[in-house]
This record gives sequence, C-alpha cells and structure tokens, in this order.
Amino acid sequence: MTVTLSPPDSGPAVESRIGPRALTIGLAIAGLVIVSIARDFGDADKLTASVTIGLGLRLAIPIAMAGIGGMFAERSGTVNIGLEGMMVMGTVMAGNFGWHYGPYVAIVSAAIGGLLMGLLMSLATTTFGVNHIIAGFAINIIGPGVARFLANTWFTTPEAVAQGGSITNSPPVDGRFPRVSLPILSSGPDVLGDIEKKGWFLISDVAGILHGLTSNVQLDTIICLCLIAIGGYVVWRTPFGLRLRSAGEKPTAAESLGVSVLAMRHSGLAISGFFAGIGGAVFVFAGANRYQQGQTVGTGFLGLAALVFGNWRPVGVLAGAAVFGYAQGIAYSLTASSLVLGLFLAAGIALAIVAIRNVIRRDFNGAIAAAIVAALSFVVYALVDSVNNQFIYMTPYVVTLVVVTIFAKRLRPPAAEGIPYFKGEQL
Repeated sequence: MTVTLSPPDSGPAVESRIGPRALTIGLAIAGLVIVSIARDFGDADKLTASVTIGLGLRLAIPIAMAGIGGMFAERSGTVNIGLEGMMVMGTVMAGNFGWHYGPYVAIVSAAIGGLLMGLLMSLATTTFGVNHIIAGFAINIIGPGVARFLANTWFTTPEAVAQGGSITNSPPVDGRFPRVSLPILSSGPDVLGDIEKKGWFLISDVAGILHGLTSNVQLDTIICLCLIAIGGYVVWRTPFGLRLRSAGEKPTAAESLGVSVLAMRHSGLAISGFFAGIGGAVFVFAGANRYQQGQTVGTGFLGLAALVFGNWRPVGVLAGAAVFGYAQGIAYSLTASSLVLGLFLAAGIALAIVAIRNVIRRDFNGAIAAAIVAALSFVVYALVDSVNNQFIYMTPYVVTLVVVTIFAKRLRPPAAEGIPYFKGEQL
C-alpha cells in the first residue's frame, strides 16, 4: 500500500476555511493587541484614549456616509467620484435651512441637496452616456460653484450679515443636536471611564475604545449610524438591493428578467447623493455649528477610498472609514507627535508579523517588502523625537494610501461598473 503525504494547506486555503467573519474578528483582535503594545511600550497613552476614539468616531461618520453613498452608485454600475461635490452641496443646504429652522430640518435639506446633485450626475451618465469619471469631476467642480452662488445669495443679506453671515460662512445653526451617553457604562457610575484610567494592558484599551464610542455622542452621529445600517440592509437583504446589484454586475441579464437597469442606476446615484449630502451636513454641526466654505476638505475622496478598501461592502466601508477617521483624529490631537510615533511602532510590529506570515506561505517577495518597511518603521520610532507638523497633517492620507495599496489584491469591483448602458444593448 502506498501512502501519500499531502502538502500543508496554503494560507489562502486556511483563510477560506476559517471564514471571512472569523478572520475579520481575528484581525481586529490582533490589531487591538498590537496597538495596546504600542501604547504601553511606546509612551503613547492617548492611542486608545476615549477622547481620541470619540474624535475619530466624529471624523469617521462623514467618511462612512460618503462611502455608503458611493456603494449604492457603484453597485448599480456607476463610478461615483462626484461624492465631494455632493457633500459640499449638503453643507450649504444644511447651513441655510439650519440657520432658519434648526438642525433637524438641516439634515433633511442636506439630503435633498445631495440627492439633486446625484440626479444631475445620473442625467449625464445614465441618460446621455457621459463618461463616469468626467461626469464625477464635473460634479466636483459644479458643487462648490453652486454652493458659492447660494452662499452669496443667502448669507450676504443684511439679516444674515447681522448674525455673522458672509459669502464664505452662514450664521450659526438655530440650536444643536443633544449629546447622549450610555447609562452606567459611560455616564453616572462611568464604569468604562474608571477602567480606562487604570492603564491595564489591553483591558483599559478596550474600555477606552468603548468609552469613546458610547460617551458624549452627538445625536446626528447616531442618526448617521442608523442610516448606514439601513443602507447596508437594503443593498444586501432586500429585493431592491438585489436588483440594484444585478444592474452593476450583469445588466443584460437583469434586463432580461424584467429589471429596469436605467431605473436602478438613477436610483443608485440619487441615494448616493442622499447619503453624501447628509455626510456633508455633519461638518456643519461640528465646531462652529455653521456652514463654512471648504469645510469638507476632501472627505468625499476619503469616502471613495473607504469604499474601495471595504471591497464595495457595507461592513468593509465602515471599517475603512473607522481607520481613516482614527488617523485624522490622531492628526488633530494635542499630543499628535507622540501618537504618530506610536503608530510607527504599531506599524513596525504589524509588518514584522506580516513578514513572518509571508515566509510561512513562501511569499518571499512579500516577506522582504514587509520586513524592509517594518525595519524603517522601527528606525523612525527609535531615532525621531518629534514629528514635523506637516507630516502629522499628512498622516490620514498616508494611512489611506498604504491601506488601500495593501488590500488592493483582494478587491473585486462590480463587473459592469463604469460601463454606460442603454436599454436593449448587449454587453
């Protein structure tokens, strides 16, 4: 009898056997342990502090709203790089109607403003077959231009100027959203806050993260999180979502089954603008509580990066937005220099683990690349005492570029994304 020894399972086979959900949980736990090590040994106490997490959550929300909006458009087959222009329209609408009628009307008006911009882009791409990239660039140019025109019309009147309005900013919104905290755990006894202060390895880090996510959270953040959950459910768990995705995967097959591909693409872009507009409104309710020209600062593009990072899936988009929002929160922190150095230490540890994993999988090129970058991260951490302010401000975008590059190999966009379609056409 001949005995045949099978070769050991390769990395991808093991990962597929584990399952994506378990793998995601495992990676999240590993990442938390690495950050905890960097916090404990790298003298970066604020890495997992509730104040850093809370700021990161606030900054992640508009990114996530733009990303989920982009998911609706791109799952229907339309590349939407016009998210920034749609967000800008949301800010100026929220600034005007929030000034007159309060924050709740501001949210609705921002959604309508973004939706109209989505329909405008849909008219160009879906009805007239304009190249999606060109149409998106046009929206990003038209949005700030229209916002400037509306600001000049609305905020330079004697009434508006008397309340602090100008062509570059609106008067303050009439009122603010309330802030809420989770009873017992984050308010009252504040159990999580007490554990966070102990400084225990990993346990205090988990407590700090949970405290930041459940303490002093503004109501518009909760509204956006609910909308994100609803959006993910609609795309993946409803007949409408199935038809929407079929229009972006195989439009001819969808049309043969009675699905109106054009209607799905119009709907996808309208909903995309709806989400992006609300994401823009979030900026109005932060800080000065008013519209200010240029306050989205490229968040629409970060939302697009979160969409790509998340592989066009809602949970992945939310994860990408969390990573980018956290990086922005660190950049805006009062102790940003030490936190960025802590990130270098965490990156070095993570990449060293990746290098070992690649050696086990016999991916020697990947192992060498990861080892070199890990070594550079350790050198920067060991030799640099203070990080230049300009590099600190670059951190969120560097993190975005690195993360998207690392995960680029596993991405699979919708098959018919970016391809104009007309009824009866064979693709």
